[in-house]
Amino acid sequence: MSTMKVIYTGRVEVTGGRGGRATSDDGMLATKLAFPKPLGGDGEGSNPEQLFGAGYAACFASTIGAVARATGTKIGNVSVSAEVDMLHAGDARFDLAIRLVVRAADVSQSDLDTLVARARDACPYSSATRDAIATTVRAEVVR
Repeated sequence: MSTMKVIYTGRVEVTGGRGGRATSDDGMLATKLAFPKPLGGDGEGSNPEQLFGAGYAACFASTIGAVARATGTKIGNVSVSAEVDMLHAGDARFDLAIRLVVRAADVSQSDLDTLVARARDACPYSSATRDAIATTVRAEVVR
């Protein structure tokens, strides 16, 4: 049994599935959802893959900052881009694959690689997707 304590719960309701709306209980998220054009939709709204990518990238960037502070590693601005692929696995089965690119300034490549490795262990999104979704992470130092 887990001894973890809940420290926050995000609440979102979706009506109408991929062609509907997503709204958070605090009103901070209220967005139209749409099938992307490659899936036959009009593309005139966000889709679950974009929203998942945004959440994962934001969480991973914050985790890198937390790991840097905890280890005393100096690091400049951090950005994380995410690409989330929807994969058709046959019949009505689908999977996801994720690629993250971490870009950071004012840090050595070695230190950034170490921070990224530690963030992969500490980030809640990484923990949730480990062994469930193919994920690759690349780290680049920007000058």
